[in-house]
Amino acid sequence: MKPHHWPWTFLFFSALGIVTTIAGIAALAGMLKNVHPLLADDLAGWGLIVSAIAFFLSGAFPLVLRRLAEREGA
Repeated sequence: MKPHHWPWTFLFFSALGIVTTIAGIAALAGMLKNVHPLLADDLAGWGLIVSAIAFFLSGAFPLVLRRLAEREGA
């Protein structure tokens, strides 16, 4: 049985998703108001959270493809 490896793209996009989620929560909490004027708006936090979801979904795609390939024996 072959060892299971995480695809690099999954790890990369998951890390970006985690960082973007933390930034989005910080923007919603108002902690980034002094960093940039655009981050003072509540919609900036929601935009970052939506981007984080997109990063997680982008990372899940190669993971699913890897699992399907392993299931077929490739």
